[in-house]
Amino acid sequence: MKKLFTSCLLLTLSFIAFAQQHGVISGKVQESLTRASLPGATVRLNVGNRYTISGQNGDYEFLNVPAGTYEMEVIYMGYQRTKQQVLVTAGENTVVNFMLEDGSVTMDEVVIMGDRLRGQARALNQQKSKSNITNIISSDQVGRFPDANIGDALRRVPGITMQNDQGEARNIIVRGLSPELNSVTLNGDRIPSAEGDNRRVQMDLIPSDMISTIEVNKTLTPDMDADAIGGSVNLITRASPNGQRISATLAGGYNPLHQTPIYTGAFVYGNRFANNKFGMVLSGSYNNNQLGSEGIEGEWEQDKDGNAWLSREDIRRYNVHRVRRSVAGAFDYKINENHSLYANLMYNWRDDWENRYRVRTDMELAEEDLGVAGGFKLDKISRETKGGIGNNRVDYARLEDQRVQNYSLGGNHLLGSSLDMDWAVSYAKASEDRPHERYINYEYESEEDLLIQQVPSSNDRPVDLVYDRPNAGLSQLDAISENHDYTDETELGAKLNFRVPFSLIDGEKGRLRFGARLRLKEKERRNEFFEYTPLGGQYDVLGNVQTVNWTGAFEPGNQYAPGLFADKHLLGNLDLTDASQFEQEDKPDEYLSANYKAKERITAGYIRWDQDFNSQLSMILGARIEHTNIDYTGNVVADEEELAGTRSVKNSYTNVLPSVTFKYVPQEDLVLRGAVTTSLARPNYYAIAPYVQSNINDGFVVAGNPDLKATYAWNFDLMAEKYFKSVGIISGGVYYKNLKNFIYKYSNRDYTAEQFANDFPGASNLIPEGETWRFVQDRNGDNVDVYGFELAIQRQLDFLPGKFLKGFGVYANYTYTKSKAKGIADADGNPRGNMTLPQTAPHMVNGSLSWENKRFSARVSANYTAAYIDEIGSDAFSDFYYDSQFFLDANASYKFGKYMRVFVEANNLTNQSLRYYWGASNRPMQNEFYKPRYNLGLKFDM
Repeated sequence: MKKLFTSCLLLTLSFIAFAQQHGVISGKVQESLTRASLPGATVRLNVGNRYTISGQNGDYEFLNVPAGTYEMEVIYMGYQRTKQQVLVTAGENTVVNFMLEDGSVTMDEVVIMGDRLRGQARALNQQKSKSNITNIISSDQVGRFPDANIGDALRRVPGITMQNDQGEARNIIVRGLSPELNSVTLNGDRIPSAEGDNRRVQMDLIPSDMISTIEVNKTLTPDMDADAIGGSVNLITRASPNGQRISATLAGGYNPLHQTPIYTGAFVYGNRFANNKFGMVLSGSYNNNQLGSEGIEGEWEQDKDGNAWLSREDIRRYNVHRVRRSVAGAFDYKINENHSLYANLMYNWRDDWENRYRVRTDMELAEEDLGVAGGFKLDKISRETKGGIGNNRVDYARLEDQRVQNYSLGGNHLLGSSLDMDWAVSYAKASEDRPHERYINYEYESEEDLLIQQVPSSNDRPVDLVYDRPNAGLSQLDAISENHDYTDETELGAKLNFRVPFSLIDGEKGRLRFGARLRLKEKERRNEFFEYTPLGGQYDVLGNVQTVNWTGAFEPGNQYAPGLFADKHLLGNLDLTDASQFEQEDKPDEYLSANYKAKERITAGYIRWDQDFNSQLSMILGARIEHTNIDYTGNVVADEEELAGTRSVKNSYTNVLPSVTFKYVPQEDLVLRGAVTTSLARPNYYAIAPYVQSNINDGFVVAGNPDLKATYAWNFDLMAEKYFKSVGIISGGVYYKNLKNFIYKYSNRDYTAEQFANDFPGASNLIPEGETWRFVQDRNGDNVDVYGFELAIQRQLDFLPGKFLKGFGVYANYTYTKSKAKGIADADGNPRGNMTLPQTAPHMVNGSLSWENKRFSARVSANYTAAYIDEIGSDAFSDFYYDSQFFLDANASYKFGKYMRVFVEANNLTNQSLRYYWGASNRPMQNEFYKPRYNLGLKFDM
């Protein structure tokens, strides 16, 4: 890597010496009406095939231009072409700015740009000018959909589906590949994960109104980080405006499920100072949402004849109070025409207060030998309240305090007429803190055989349990516990890039880019857990303590209402530190093996050669080298609960990642793309730890796998894009990916003590003889083939007759994905055939119909994702599936005056639940309901 970098640097110095009689042209492309920057504009010189593309801030640059007079032209879909004369002087940077007028003149029409089309034009111009396969959404487009967070906005992009948490989109799946196989960046820098055991970025943490542009890169170029097999999502924050910008939003909403309110506010202020040398923009967002869910969960087993029966049923009610706060700032300073500096910061803080009330019914076969035919009997009923200490911060609930912060500083420098350089350093941190989290559980154990009928349900619930239900007030105290969980991850990054002109074809554009990248990551999890035993008998019986009784309306069905529980105030007001009332017991088996420290150092270098063969065909050829060094330190646990020391696992590996990309433009409105690229996915930190952790209450064992390998992928893509001058696109593409050493989550629901002894020889056996527990471990498969196609259309229906019909627009896309996985074994080690890659949704559909004039706009949007396997079990019966989902949303707005707009939004009008099933769709394992959500607000923008 050092030799490559030195060779590139020597080549660069030779270009500097050669370019003494040449100059530079630079400037900015803006919209004349709003003075907004126009990214993705094509700027051409009238000699040879000389052109460049404006960047995110509208800036452009021509290097190594011979001294002389030229004519320049700017082309931007949806805007009129603009030409200008320029005189280039040797050794100087000539500045030429462009102001474009609205309206693209065609043979028989003039399209006037409205607010919505302006954003659509910016997104499509960027997408068209990109060298790789990309989907781009601007902030104006995000505002067209009723999406509160970035995850909900991403759901609209072709090839993307989201997994939900409490009714909001959280985990991103790109082209059927799981969140661990995709990357999320903020202004090109990685966002760390706040979760303790994986690399997933919580997309519901970032409000949608804090982002200017969403860029989904489905193919990579050598200058991009390689750990994005499915795709790389780059969130671009607002840049400093070209003049004063003031915007404010105020909204209120309603959650019908628990009749609770929603409050939202946002602001933006930006301007330029010091003769336009210094620019800044500050923005903030606040969302206060009291939401919740109601649902049923089930666990299934098979009798000796293979008949399925329900062994456990959970009925759950969640009361959630979620507050999102976000602030961001962007600053830039133009030292002179050749040198500029910039700084970006963003701080996201989400508090999630949650109370969960769970009634769990455990059942057994009445006659083991007879199986299902012999009927079922009650084992026990548990009634658990989740909450927290009763202080002002935790407020009687489980508080999950998640924060993600990103800071970056960089510069762009023109070092000569044939060399420019950019650099950046960044720091990011994500953390999750759950202080004073408390649980209290009461149990009723049947002393006699209480028979239960399991009646198949007709309303998509597990089953209906018919039996003489015991008095919940007689339940006995089982356990009181308090835990404090904390995880943080930091990343320090630095990068340095150079660009020089380099063409092997006379008169054609060519350039050479090379650079280096350093990423230093650290992650740590520190958990603790205590159980408390009351020294008196005042808490022994549920009926004798302060309770809450959830009866009546319950979304899965009123007959499932969960009933009686210990009140959250009782739990929060317990003085657990008082030794005269409670005996404290440390429970190391709950957290010792979960705690760890991980360090990861990634050093990378790349070379990228862009070459145009003619005015229609261009190529990107290059390679990236990434060296990964991992140092993991975990706890060695003896007899489940004794700390016997620490153990470190060190590993390092190097990946060479070549790629080639072609772009063919046979006519101005048609773009054909093809790419062969390579990428990788590193295992989760915790997945490679040599640990074994058990949960006795749930009969659950999870283990690390120090032998896990990184996944390496070859990717093949073809895409065709047809653009409309009225600002629209129709596109279609195919893709194929081959993943070697793919990582999947193996799950065995019938894991025995004998199997444990075979898998972990010498370790203390955690599973009692005669019992079967659930075992989970990340494993490598051999390889998997993923292939599919996607279609998309986005267009204003301006070809229809009449002013009213011309106001309609459509936005629709469909993605098909298929996968074949090899190397997955069942519980006996036998290969399983016809397996698909987990979290590969075969069908994804988005559709939207809108109508708009100068003041009023309205839109109805639909999103559908087919069912897919989420977690691979020990056999087909134990595979877990994420069920199909269909969402219907609507929003409308009306503009009055010059700067004010009132809007109304409705989400999840279909009352789509979150549903998993166990091996077959008639065996639901989770069905959680949220009901629709409504918002009404006012927006000021000038």
